[in-house]
Amino acid sequence: MTELRNVDADIALFRTRVLVIGLTVFLAFGLLVSRMVYLQVMRHEDLQAQAESNRTAVLPVVPNRGQILDRHGRVLATNFSAYTLEITPSKVEDLDATIEELGLLLDITPRDKRRFRKLMSESRRFDSLPIRSRLTDEEVARFTVQRYRFPGVDVRARLIRHYPNGEVASHVIGYIGRINQREKEQIEDWPDEDQANYRGTDHIGKLGAEQHYERELHGQTGFERVETSAGGQAVRLLANTPATPGNTVRLSIDIKLQKLIEDMFGERRGALVAIDPRNGEVLAFVSKPTFDPNLFVEGIDEENWKLLNESLEKPLLNRALRGTYPPGSTYKPFMALAALETGARSASTVINDPGYWMFGNHRFRSHGDGGLGGVDMRRSIIKSSNVYYYSLANEMGVDAIHDFMKPLGFGQITGIDLRGEVRGVLPSQEWKREAYKRPEQQRWYAGETISLGIGQGYNNFTMLQLAHAMATLAGGGVKHQPHLAIDTENVVTHEGTTLTDGAPVNLGFKPDNIATVLRAMEGVTIEGTSARVFAGAGYTSGGKTGTAQAVTIGQKDRYDARKLEEHQRDHSLYLAFAPVDKPRIALAVVVENAGFGAAHAAPIARRVFDYLLLDQYPSAQDLKAVQRGEASAPIGTPLKASEVPWPIDPDAPTSPSTAP
Repeated sequence: MTELRNVDADIALFRTRVLVIGLTVFLAFGLLVSRMVYLQVMRHEDLQAQAESNRTAVLPVVPNRGQILDRHGRVLATNFSAYTLEITPSKVEDLDATIEELGLLLDITPRDKRRFRKLMSESRRFDSLPIRSRLTDEEVARFTVQRYRFPGVDVRARLIRHYPNGEVASHVIGYIGRINQREKEQIEDWPDEDQANYRGTDHIGKLGAEQHYERELHGQTGFERVETSAGGQAVRLLANTPATPGNTVRLSIDIKLQKLIEDMFGERRGALVAIDPRNGEVLAFVSKPTFDPNLFVEGIDEENWKLLNESLEKPLLNRALRGTYPPGSTYKPFMALAALETGARSASTVINDPGYWMFGNHRFRSHGDGGLGGVDMRRSIIKSSNVYYYSLANEMGVDAIHDFMKPLGFGQITGIDLRGEVRGVLPSQEWKREAYKRPEQQRWYAGETISLGIGQGYNNFTMLQLAHAMATLAGGGVKHQPHLAIDTENVVTHEGTTLTDGAPVNLGFKPDNIATVLRAMEGVTIEGTSARVFAGAGYTSGGKTGTAQAVTIGQKDRYDARKLEEHQRDHSLYLAFAPVDKPRIALAVVVENAGFGAAHAAPIARRVFDYLLLDQYPSAQDLKAVQRGEASAPIGTPLKASEVPWPIDPDAPTSPSTAP
């Protein structure tokens, strides 16, 4: 039986299906065309930028950090280029295994591993951290061949900071180190322009001039636009904006003098600050012991950090800036000036010194077993009478002493261009009320004033403050802000910029009063406690020795250094200026726990003056005597300082050299 089909119905159905399919195809093509129009016309610029971004990368170009020089142009901090092997922990699956494999390929020491672990603890996992630095060309080639085996590991060319003089002047120069997490958070609060300038930068100034002049030394970051491969490797440079190197910063210190002073301290602890009273330039800024700043540049390892941080000698403490000491008898010239300026005493007033001074039932002793008899102001400074200044402090009172000493900078921030300066303590009744909590502790007792007159009691100042005050006194009462940097130089344009630290301030002291005190200090070097040290000097100078207690000794007890632990012995201090008529240098020096000021501190000051005023460098024999605390006037034939070569070779012969 034959089935009959409805041809018309089939044709209608077919046409319907064709129409539906046609509409579907048309709509699909319409969607494709509209999408193409949207992507290629409407979003053309955006997508082109994305494509270009996928094809290219913008890389920051870290600028060459500026150099630091001394006043004569000797290099204190510079850079050299080297290859470093770096690991990004977040890109490495098994970090320990990778390090072990790298150790088979390159020489990676246990110290390198310890330093890397310390850096990891201070950084984020996606930071690139060095595990080996200063790779040789052979090592670079050896790793490059095997690079495919070490995802997350790469070799990079870096500029490495270098301090060619090692430990010399380390507290002044400072050092740079990797930017830690706290510093990264601080950078995020900077203006966008400043943040952009630190993209790609791993290091920042941490201490000293490196820290204070970070903006001058860092330079301006540049940028490179490079074409990259599918693996992210740069294959072609498309455009670049070169980095601008940091400025050169020239400091006022003489590094040869700085080393001489550090050598004179030997193994002893202490500090010395020398200032030009005419302009506030710091000529020497010594803190002993020192440390090697090169240890910190690539990240210090735990072993060296422990040695420095836990040492009883505290080499990381900047004693000139942050160490505070009782000034001892070096305070007496300023007390004498206070007496003259306030009218508390005249220079001719005579005070009987029987060897002690009574306040109520309390006996304040002077030095030695006997008294000095009648002493006027000049003799009180030359012979260092305690009784004279006990009675003067009692007459003036603590607040009058405070008000006079404050403008001289005692117990104040000097504003030197180093961070971390401490204030010390210049006591007053208000200070004690704020310093203590219990009412009985807040009360000022009259007996507490007595010791202030001889630089003891609550008095605690830095060597920077003492040198600053001495420079102000030697400068006729004109106070200059102490500063370490003289100027900067743009290494591109060679334009220099002088750094100023404010206008000088005249404290208004009467010239006759200043002259009285300075002439008395001159007498100290002629007939007083430092006369033997300055015998035969080819210039005139003034000074004041000081012996400051590190621990309190009872009034009935006799001081005997042999019965005390080394850290309990008295500090040796000396304040000085030279020449007397037109002072060019003022200084303060302390040798910790060394004893009498004339035996240890004053000989160092003498040789500093000889260097600056006579162009003399101590003989090897004399230098060793100073280090042992057995020197007075120089011995042996001094060298001509300007002919002693730099860097100084400690094993060189003691005859003068003609090297430049």
